[in-house]
Amino acid sequence: MYNLVLVASRPTDWTHDQFITWWRGEHADVTYPLPGLLRWQHTELLEAFGGKSEGWDGLSVLSFESRDALEAALASPEWAAAVEHVGTMGGRRMMWYGDEKTMVPLAAVGR
Repeated sequence: MYNLVLVASRPTDWTHDQFITWWRGEHADVTYPLPGLLRWQHTELLEAFGGKSEGWDGLSVLSFESRDALEAALASPEWAAAVEHVGTMGGRRMMWYGDEKTMVPLAAVGR
């Protein structure tokens, strides 16, 4: 699995709840059609430990079969539409991508 990881903060004139609602609703509707998208996990960031991550509202992990599949998605008209949807609304974002390694499988949680 190859992931695109993104953290984002809201525009200064939006509330946290308004931004999360937009990201998981209106913006998600534009993002779902990305070609090759296998999984999308979104975490609403509520608290910062040690103050180091203050100011961030959410984290998304978009998963693809391979780096080639991710690069194809980033070159697609669907990605262009998602970027256009964000537009110039403000806020901040940082993105990374890389190969996923499962350290503890989900099935092992809660044993």
